[in-house]
Amino acid sequence: MLVSDLHTRMAALSTDVTAAVIARCGAEVPYYRDLPREVLDGEVARSVTAVHALLLRTLREGGGVRPGDLTRLIEWSARRAEERVPLEAVTAAYLVGAQEWWRSLTAAAEPDQLAEAGASLLTCLHTAMPAVVLAHQRAQEDLNSEDKRLRRALLTALLEGRPYAAPAEAAGVTVAEEHEVVAFSFDADPPTRLVQSSLDAHTGVPVLMDPVAGIALLPGRPDLPDLVATLARDAGSPLLAAAAPAADPAAVPAAAEEAGRVLDLVQRLGRPPGFYRLDDVLLEYQLARPGDALARLAAKLDPLAEHPYLLETLRLFVEHGHNRRQTALALSIHRNTLDYRLQRVSALTGLDLAVPAEARLLQAALTARELS
Repeated sequence: MLVSDLHTRMAALSTDVTAAVIARCGAEVPYYRDLPREVLDGEVARSVTAVHALLLRTLREGGGVRPGDLTRLIEWSARRAEERVPLEAVTAAYLVGAQEWWRSLTAAAEPDQLAEAGASLLTCLHTAMPAVVLAHQRAQEDLNSEDKRLRRALLTALLEGRPYAAPAEAAGVTVAEEHEVVAFSFDADPPTRLVQSSLDAHTGVPVLMDPVAGIALLPGRPDLPDLVATLARDAGSPLLAAAAPAADPAAVPAAAEEAGRVLDLVQRLGRPPGFYRLDDVLLEYQLARPGDALARLAAKLDPLAEHPYLLETLRLFVEHGHNRRQTALALSIHRNTLDYRLQRVSALTGLDLAVPAEARLLQAALTARELS
């Protein structure tokens, strides 16, 4: 059998091969399974037929994919990406097409023609698949970049209290009524895509986020302590996160300011990683306001400046809720040594830790000193 005869036989089978590819894609590939029948039989079938025409030409003329053919493949792939067709669906369709083409070839060709016909098919795949994947990925990157730009514009409008209807429409985002505005900071910066994916997966919707500013708008009332724990686990890095609720979009700027101040405060206080709200640091938040009173309060501990071990003892005593046994264990000292140190703190500052009002003043002075 001459090559031209094989080409003629395969050309006669083209309609059947296309139908087989469409049937398998509709049954085996999730994306195509969800498409309306008229789309499969229309646009998708035309694309499959066009690829088969390319394979027929190589079968008739020999050689691989020509530059003009490759340009068309690249154009088709970019168009599929713009239509939001997943890359895995595109590659699956190409491989299904190759399998059905080879199935027909084995039925139409003589045994001594199969090696050459198979080599031609593999050459086409070797040339076309990398180009198709690269074109699809580049088109997706362009789309993602534009999507990110539009979403950043929407986030900026909400954070600044500006009209957001137009940016929301351009970004294809429905702005929720209620939000939790979250400010966050990781110990080690994880990849932005990982953080975005974790937030999206936890909330079930694409989250508006600015990774540089470290702020995100979470719609509704999500379980934030659980979300923060999940985010730290997914990112592989501990983080501090602070949040404030916004009852409506107009309240987002004030909530963002509050969350940012709380985050800054817990960072300055050296608080452990985790989730915080204003209620968790109300006293410290008020003490952090600049003024003469804050400086005078911090100065209550000036007599301990030359005795850093006494400052550390006082800090741990406060952290452990004035529990002497736990404080002594944390300092690895005897209870009698701890009692002596606390007496020295009282003697040097003139404030008695045994008097509740003076103990509260010492605790406040310690916080003021940490904030100064």
